[in-house]
Amino acid sequence: MAPEGSRIQDDPDVKVMMAGSTLRKVKSRSWKKQRHFRLLEDGMTIWYKSRWAGRSHSTFSVTDVEMVREGHQSEVLLSTAEEFPAELCFTLVFHGRQGNVDLVADSPEEAQAWIQGLRKLIHKAQTMDEKERQDQWVRDWFQKADKNKDGKMTFKEVRTLLKMMNVEMNEEHALHLFTMADQSESGSLEIEQFVHFYKILTQRDEVWKVFQDYSGDGEKLMLDELESFLRMEQQEGEQSAQHAQDLIDCYEPSESAKKQGAMSLDGFQMYLCSRHGSIFKPEHCDLYQDMSQPLSHYFISSSHNTYLLENQLRGQSSLEAYIQALKRGCRCVEVDCWDGSDGEPVVYHGHTLTSKILFKDVISTLREYAFKTSDFPVILSLENHCSVEQQTVMAEHLRQILGDTLLTTLLNGQVPQQLPSPQELKGKILLKAKKIGGLEVCPDEILTDEVSDEEEMADGDVESPSPECLNRNDKKSKLSRQLSDLVVYCKSVHFHGFDHARLHAKCYEMSSFSESKAKRLAKEAGTDFVQYNTRQLTRIFPSGLRTDSSNYNPQDMWNMGCQIVALNFQTAGLEMDLNDGLFRQNNCCGYVLKPDFMRDSNTQFSPEKPEERHNYRPLRLSIQVISGQQLPKVNQKEGSIVDPLVRVEIYGVPQEQAKDETSHINNNGFNPLWNETLNFIIHTPELALVRFVVEDYDKTSRNDFIGQFTLPFICMQAGYRHIHLLSKDGTAIPPASIFVNVSITELT
Repeated sequence: MAPEGSRIQDDPDVKVMMAGSTLRKVKSRSWKKQRHFRLLEDGMTIWYKSRWAGRSHSTFSVTDVEMVREGHQSEVLLSTAEEFPAELCFTLVFHGRQGNVDLVADSPEEAQAWIQGLRKLIHKAQTMDEKERQDQWVRDWFQKADKNKDGKMTFKEVRTLLKMMNVEMNEEHALHLFTMADQSESGSLEIEQFVHFYKILTQRDEVWKVFQDYSGDGEKLMLDELESFLRMEQQEGEQSAQHAQDLIDCYEPSESAKKQGAMSLDGFQMYLCSRHGSIFKPEHCDLYQDMSQPLSHYFISSSHNTYLLENQLRGQSSLEAYIQALKRGCRCVEVDCWDGSDGEPVVYHGHTLTSKILFKDVISTLREYAFKTSDFPVILSLENHCSVEQQTVMAEHLRQILGDTLLTTLLNGQVPQQLPSPQELKGKILLKAKKIGGLEVCPDEILTDEVSDEEEMADGDVESPSPECLNRNDKKSKLSRQLSDLVVYCKSVHFHGFDHARLHAKCYEMSSFSESKAKRLAKEAGTDFVQYNTRQLTRIFPSGLRTDSSNYNPQDMWNMGCQIVALNFQTAGLEMDLNDGLFRQNNCCGYVLKPDFMRDSNTQFSPEKPEERHNYRPLRLSIQVISGQQLPKVNQKEGSIVDPLVRVEIYGVPQEQAKDETSHINNNGFNPLWNETLNFIIHTPELALVRFVVEDYDKTSRNDFIGQFTLPFICMQAGYRHIHLLSKDGTAIPPASIFVNVSITELT
């Protein structure tokens, strides 16, 4: 290992991990088995096996672990709390949708060594710079391939390793590079020599060509040469001079080049692969939008049936599902409440085989995780099927568990003409539910004439009413006064049409629509819908027919200005990619300001006719897809190598929905070169999302997904850029990327 590596291996906690421990892996109250865990010599891989199971073992990388929770901080460990004291317990939480691993040590000291050791290793992995990360990646491969663990690789082993790394290469060329790297002429490479071999293997001609275009001597870019590259190619205008100097300070590895105020090819390649060379504008990663406008002026990241980890009919209801959604920046969660057997309300998908969790546990989880990713308000969307008695229990839990974070009174005692802003509601949880009367008066009548959100679905929704509506008696549900009083700015009401809303609606009243009803309203009265959404909140939820928890395309709803477009966060795919893409900007805070033409209450905007908008200025987007780097293998079959293609997809108003793709490259996932240009016209830049998808071409069946990246068009940087790919789950898969040249011009 590098010197940096050896330091962490001297850490006493890490030493315990390397020596190995027998820990109990707990999956349920009845499944608890001993497994031997240890940290391998690379300081990055955790290896474990059962004491009995012959030779089979499993491994995972420290980089897969997002965090370590201490004590009884998972449903499984809570359920076994009497058997295993908190100081022996810890939970590994993985990135993406991979399930947690719950572990129990034999002693508090051993538990602490693993908890602290893992935290240090995770921190080290997160703070590595691009170069260290690349080196670590190469070293990991070396360790994987060094079967006899002698720390050396023969040419034959290297050839096998290249196949594992998705490289199909000319044998003569590979042997030539191998001989160059084998400086000791021993016929094998040690790890440092292998890193060198890998470096010459990955020298990128396409980057070198761009470098040559601006370098006077072909060796380095002087400050003024780098500045003209930033101005001409990266379209950075005025700030190019200062930025050139900052980039040299930041990315140039050679001290002598730095002293000359120059950048070498190595530094140039590191800059292009860094966040400054990313396709996503770095300044849009931060909180850059005005957060002081009414809630109705923002798109709000929203989840449907948040309690489910799987499908709607027989999935697991889980507190973990709330934690995962909130970690992803979700700001509107849904809770389906039903009467529990012992007077305690439960949360599950009614009349189905999904398991049940306690309402009070959901609220405790919400209190703990609501504001870890974002300070802005969380809306708790209550789907209430409880008796008046258990509703009162719910009100009690909400008040007691959430305390001051639950908003229960008007902000300044005034009935508002418009909704308060995310800024004013920071750190607050808002209840969205039925309410007796309005904010203006509080009469003593009991509410009986409203319908539940799910009944809205049966109402004029030809698809299929949800099971709840079929099994309900005709008696109308009554509402508990205590619960009603907790609803302030999000009162659920039945929708009586846009004309009625214009004349009678209050800004704090909101309605829910199934996707099909929303689509119908959009077709019949697009502009009315956009206007309505400037004043009031709208929640859209998936059709009752989506029992597999599939999702609809949220873009159609955002085009109407609908704020709370609820998706099944547990289901990976295009729709969640679009949701992650839209909310990747603005510090992932879960709120994105709508374009100005969707905030003006007299707006005439219609997504069907974008060209009629005041200030209509379509743009031409031209994307030259140059190359790919280290694409992961999808098919684990021995010797199989990917045949990658890149597709660019545009989502926005109906007119600009488009996709186009490159041809596929045979047998090269390592450094495929396309050099193909794809062109698009963007009619409403403020609403458009761009999705890059890389697939493994298959002429006989569907292409396999390799990776994707989705971002708002307005967050895109022009020029030579890298797109760092994400997995199906939306987690990073370094060092996989594609290299593009983006050009955005006015359509003349």
